[in-house]
Amino acid sequence: MRHKFYLETPIYQSHKLFNEQPKNVFYKMDCYQPTNSFKIRGMEELCRHHIGEGKTKFVSSSGGNAGYSLAYVGKQLGVSVKVVVPSTTTKFMIDKIKDLGAKVEVHGNVWDEAHQYALKSAAQEDAVYVSPFDDPLLWKGHASIIDECAQQMEQPDTVIVSVGGGGLLCGVLEGMKKNGWTNTQVITTETTGAASFYESYQANKIVELKEIKTIATSLGAKKITTKALELAKEFTIKPVKVSDATALKASFDFLNEKSVLVEPACGAAISVPYFHPELLAESNNILVIVCGGANTEFNYLYQHFK
Repeated sequence: MRHKFYLETPIYQSHKLFNEQPKNVFYKMDCYQPTNSFKIRGMEELCRHHIGEGKTKFVSSSGGNAGYSLAYVGKQLGVSVKVVVPSTTTKFMIDKIKDLGAKVEVHGNVWDEAHQYALKSAAQEDAVYVSPFDDPLLWKGHASIIDECAQQMEQPDTVIVSVGGGGLLCGVLEGMKKNGWTNTQVITTETTGAASFYESYQANKIVELKEIKTIATSLGAKKITTKALELAKEFTIKPVKVSDATALKASFDFLNEKSVLVEPACGAAISVPYFHPELLAESNNILVIVCGGANTEFNYLYQHFK
């Protein structure tokens, strides 16, 4: 069996929420990954596949976490990695990626512009272009989250997951299909300024947002992958939008509860059992995917929280 770079992460019950509601709320702690987010799962699956075909160069477009995980996996496997980030990416994240030996280029004001530049760059350099979310290899890797959960707990009534471009959602839904969790409800969470899945689900077609305006930059894709919408039709889905303030408060409340600081993008999911228990009225066993995130510069987040 090959050595994995990603970890089998634990599931912790929220004793706080059980005492308050009471509900059995379980956290899948992918914030404990070496790169602090679930992204490493898909990136390892993708890199190993392409390296097996003789590829040694990779170019990614990322607002942070995908590029950071690609840089980590690339360093472990000894391949060349370049990450193209939009200008909204913090110096904090750029430095983290550079520390892993990857080259970083800043291009465009939003992820979509960085994405187009990265596509051209990959073609010119004969490199593999790595999407942050739109690749079946990523979804296959992310599905391992549910494979682990199926061994760690009984089937939940509801799974709560944040959605950016839809890569994690695709992996979670594919994992749920594989493990027979098709009658489990899925609550998707996004911040109001980045709700591309919410709008697409309501319209029953892909809707491209005019702009991204949120502190939860990891959710900042103007449109989701079409596969997310296709898979969602096979499940009972409840899309939810929360404010930046709500997502950020959930991140800090989670810090108080579990001594781990996660991005507001992850806080969006945690905010449902914290602040919207009415959405879980018919559920007793709830699984929250704590997707984590490495963009957790404390002073920056705390300034917005105040």
